[in-house]
Amino acid sequence: MANITRLDPLDDLFRGFFVRPVDMNGTPQQQPSIKMDVTEQGNSYLVHAELPGVKKPDIHVIVDGNQVSISAEIKQEKETREGERLLRSERYFGKVSRSFQLAQEIDEAQAVAKFNDGVLELTLPKRTASPNKRLSIE
Repeated sequence: MANITRLDPLDDLFRGFFVRPVDMNGTPQQQPSIKMDVTEQGNSYLVHAELPGVKKPDIHVIVDGNQVSISAEIKQEKETREGERLLRSERYFGKVSRSFQLAQEIDEAQAVAKFNDGVLELTLPKRTASPNKRLSIE
């Protein structure tokens, strides 16, 4: 006869939460990605990208045709007080970047970028399609 054991998934969760101490070991930290919303509004695209902890001079946006690249650097500012000792830091410091393609090419000359409260807002107007040009044969 087989031994059947009932497994309660919440049992391990609560037992681990109350019994195990908080893990302070150096677990590998994943590089965060830039979280974005991209919407299409008539003749333009609107992009909202979250960049918390980044300063405006450390943000770079490159538009090439229909490809948009956003990169930023989060710099660590060391502030130490006498008698303090850092036990663990989980905040990310370093470079983040993200590239994506849109359905239509962007008019770089009319594109606008604003940065406020950790959110980068890009207004990217679509490039108007030039009418076909008929070539005359000489």
